[in-house]
Amino acid sequence: MEILRKIFPFSFKAKKDVGELLLHILIHLGVGAVVTLLVALPVVGRIIGVLSGIIDLYLTVGIVLSVLNYCKAL
Repeated sequence: MEILRKIFPFSFKAKKDVGELLLHILIHLGVGAVVTLLVALPVVGRIIGVLSGIIDLYLTVGIVLSVLNYCKAL
């Protein structure tokens, strides 16, 4: 569990209500949208394109961990 807390520190911040959970989810989705827009750029797109899949996976796992942490399943 400590390893997950070190890799995904933003996902394990205390969430007291649903609004705070939704804010964390929206931040994750916003970062994903920015990465997607960067992939569309010709010069930066080649560099970010390789990392895009890894970043999307990280953000998806971060959202899942945020929800599980909010539900106190972890």
